[in-house]
Amino acid sequence: MNQLNNHKTKGLEFDAVVVGAGYGGLYAVHKLRNELGLNVRAYDNGSDVGGTWYWNRYPGALSDTESFVYRYSFDKELLQDGNWKHNYLTQPEILSYMSDVADRLDLRRSYQFNTKVTATYFNEEKNVWEVTTDKGETVTAKYLVTGLGLLSATNVPNFKGRETFKGEQYHTARWPKSGVDLKGKRVGVIGTGSTGVQVIIATAPEVEHLTVFQRTPQYSVPIGLKQQSDAEKAEIKANYEEIWKQVKSSAVAFGFEESTVSAVEVSKGEQERVFEEAWNIGGGFRFMFGTFNDIAINPEANEAAANFIRKKIQEIVKDPETARKLMPTGLYAKRPLCDNGYYNTFNQDNVSLVDVKENPIVEITPKGVRTTDGEYELDVLIYATGFNAVDGNYTKIDMRGRGGVTMRDKWADGPTGYLGMTNTDFPNLFMILGPNGPFTNLPPSIETQVEWISDTVKYMIEKGISTIEPTIEAENNWVETCRTIADMTLFPKAESWIFGANIPGKKNAVYFYMGGLGNYRKALEEAGYKGFVLDSAMANVE
Repeated sequence: MNQLNNHKTKGLEFDAVVVGAGYGGLYAVHKLRNELGLNVRAYDNGSDVGGTWYWNRYPGALSDTESFVYRYSFDKELLQDGNWKHNYLTQPEILSYMSDVADRLDLRRSYQFNTKVTATYFNEEKNVWEVTTDKGETVTAKYLVTGLGLLSATNVPNFKGRETFKGEQYHTARWPKSGVDLKGKRVGVIGTGSTGVQVIIATAPEVEHLTVFQRTPQYSVPIGLKQQSDAEKAEIKANYEEIWKQVKSSAVAFGFEESTVSAVEVSKGEQERVFEEAWNIGGGFRFMFGTFNDIAINPEANEAAANFIRKKIQEIVKDPETARKLMPTGLYAKRPLCDNGYYNTFNQDNVSLVDVKENPIVEITPKGVRTTDGEYELDVLIYATGFNAVDGNYTKIDMRGRGGVTMRDKWADGPTGYLGMTNTDFPNLFMILGPNGPFTNLPPSIETQVEWISDTVKYMIEKGISTIEPTIEAENNWVETCRTIADMTLFPKAESWIFGANIPGKKNAVYFYMGGLGNYRKALEEAGYKGFVLDSAMANVE
């Protein structure tokens, strides 16, 4: 039994409240309750575990991280028992995996499902969090751990006349559990990001007609979806120790070796060979980071990669006008996309493309969508318009820290925070995948952060520490570090949700630590608790 098992915080209903039942929330409940023996209450507004994968049930939903590393690494038995059909996991498979984890670790008993946290208030007199739900319940806890997810605060553009549409309307991240029958219907999809691309590919074969309203043409490479044999899976399982060591010391944590070769230092022929090989293997992050080491930082290398993808679009898409509309012209510097036949889809007779940069959407009408070049009649309208990423879920909750400061006000000019998990004025608040955490395959980053949070809580209990929060200096330095690293790349130069550009009125800010998971783990180790104020007295931190 753990030495902390008898620890209980006097006078409080819970030692810790965990918000969210995705990868982060589930692991936090396990670490705090099963390992530290704390009294934990967890909430999620879904009816079961899954987090973003509970809500994103849209047709074609698929992870673009390979199956063998889109999972937890902390439990060796769980790794050995793991099973998957293909080299990428579908949404139902991910949900099934998370459900299995919840069963094995008995996590559901700590959860109150179908419950939304509406407000969190830090009581300075008692140094505790008061957490209020939409059920009208308020509970108290010493530690507040939020696993709200990077991509879960949905973004529906406020098109004029949206409420007048007589057909069916859906956002991909709030897809009905029962599914939607699209057979033989005229369907419109707005948005061609990662989700839009998947929806378009999955729905095109069954609808009468699919109209794609494209806001920005995308660079996308094949995903390379294929079945994995038992022998391949056995080999992976035999090498898991080495695999996870590599993942946790790498940059993007996708399970492949990142390139150390510069694209500009090799011949055009060699560039072509390497790109072709990556195109045939598949994977968006592999194409951007596994081919050459300077695609994300050197304009010349970036243009070589972009040009290769453009040539592929030209080869694949038969109609020259459609190919022109699909052709991206800017930097290849958004979150890299991959697909299972996106450009080919536009060769189908029942698929048409509308460029809404050239012909903007004027309004949604009772019959469909009107752009400046006419009206498109539809039975179903699908919004694949993404999320108010990273901080969106935090600013939706009424979160108040010291002196009543709200997270909304504190982050008005862009989210702040230290080490991607903590914030000044918000003591004992630990954010899993909070602002300025690593830009990577997420499960290994989530594990890294939850383990740090759990170690910190354990340290606080053992040392009798009442509150922990970063100094303003540490916070500013971290945000500056993240900005400096981001500015060394080409990513800030492209309009992307990575910097908040998809939300009207949202300030362009840095949202990620782009130095890679290996460097992030080192930064955590080197920081220790140097950038924090640790208060052992039941009084305010000065």
